[in-house]
Amino acid sequence: MMQAQPATTSSSDTTTQPGPRRLRTALVAASAALLVLAALTVPGTAHAYPPDMPSKSQVQSELNAITVRAEGPRTGYSRSLFPHWTSQGGNCNTREAVLRRDGRNVTVGTDCYPTSGSWYSEFDGQTRTVPSQISVDHVVALAEAWDSGASSWSTSRRQAFANDLSGPQLIAVTTEVNSSKSDKDIAEWVPPLSSKRCAFAKMVIHTKYRWDLSMDPAEKSAAQTYLNYCSY
Repeated sequence: MMQAQPATTSSSDTTTQPGPRRLRTALVAASAALLVLAALTVPGTAHAYPPDMPSKSQVQSELNAITVRAEGPRTGYSRSLFPHWTSQGGNCNTREAVLRRDGRNVTVGTDCYPTSGSWYSEFDGQTRTVPSQISVDHVVALAEAWDSGASSWSTSRRQAFANDLSGPQLIAVTTEVNSSKSDKDIAEWVPPLSSKRCAFAKMVIHTKYRWDLSMDPAEKSAAQTYLNYCSY
């Protein structure tokens, strides 16, 4: 009895049996199509937290290490002692850099000020498309920093703090929520959206730790309360 021979593939079969090169090409094309589809379905608002957002466990360790002491009188404070919105190169200052970082589809003019874009305000959940309706908030307010140790800093250190793009100290939010926050600490103000209070606590604690600023007892208690909102 003759044994069946393995089937062979003729040259004409290559049109229906793609080789490795054809398969790679097809996969690349499919991946590109998926990326385009994803881009078209992304919501039109950006959910932008600042950089260097740490984990709950890290922030808990930082909170435990922060010095607790009563705040003194705000004698001698002035915002001018914290030179802010300094140049970041390319005609951009710090405020404009944050607007570009935290916005979506942001376009700017030759002076780096946004001409269009969309900004989602993490504190109150509002979306704005007019740059003048967006403020850049110092998460730890400059006056609060003064009360917590910055009064003894050099001007150059206060300038670095007021223009800190490396940590979660600056964030684009609506002008209304920025005004309501003003120079209050975490014991006096938290975001109106309860779902954002965990992130806000992380930003405050991490900033105070990074810059070796103190907390008063009420502030540290509040920071712990809102950190407990976090699941990770």
